[in-house]
Amino acid sequence: MMTQTILHKAGTRGHADHGWLKSFHTFSFANYFNPERVQFGALRVLNDDQVSGGMGFGEHPHQNMEIISIALEGELQHEDSMGNMTVIKPGEIQAMSAGTGITHKEFNKDKNKPVKFLQIWIIPNQQNVTPRYDQVNIEEKGKVNQLLQILSPDPKAEGVWIHQNAWFHLGKFDQDTELDYEMKLKGNGVYFFVLKGNVTVNDQALEHRDGFGIWDTDKINIKASAGAEVLLMEVPMS
Repeated sequence: MMTQTILHKAGTRGHADHGWLKSFHTFSFANYFNPERVQFGALRVLNDDQVSGGMGFGEHPHQNMEIISIALEGELQHEDSMGNMTVIKPGEIQAMSAGTGITHKEFNKDKNKPVKFLQIWIIPNQQNVTPRYDQVNIEEKGKVNQLLQILSPDPKAEGVWIHQNAWFHLGKFDQDTELDYEMKLKGNGVYFFVLKGNVTVNDQALEHRDGFGIWDTDKINIKASAGAEVLLMEVPMS
């Protein structure tokens, strides 16, 4: 088995500036289309969004997609057709199974400061499920210099759960750390997204907002510098 990799440097991402919304697209989205960057296995969208104070996304529909939001700075207000009215704050992760169809809107609760968050779409392994909502605090676990599981297919496990054999881990490091990540499922790959600092994955040096996909392997070596933060997204490749 020959390990396969793909590198997406931060500066090569698609970019949209709508004034109130500044967004970087790792994969093809809206007006950004790159035939070589449509998805990484079941990982279909990775948007790095900043929304100006008091602004937001009006009501819009989704179906048959697992939608994950991770707040990085500020507070994101969420309302949906399931009756949920919540605020996502840094240290929290939200997952929605759109299934047979939902509508929702998101906006910046603060009139003065921008909100920054990741919006991630995962293609589900089941169609037309009953829509559902999940939100948990991932920061209160307080793990540093190791990988914290924040998403899985198991409703009883740590973090949120989705309809897909996917596992997300978040690593925050306050000292130089080396560790290995072992694949949860044969045939999966891992997409690394660097939130802060410097991380080296299997000898590939990565910086702020770089993305790096790796598959056809059982184990991955990670070296993180002090102050680094990285998101690992393990997803099926087919």
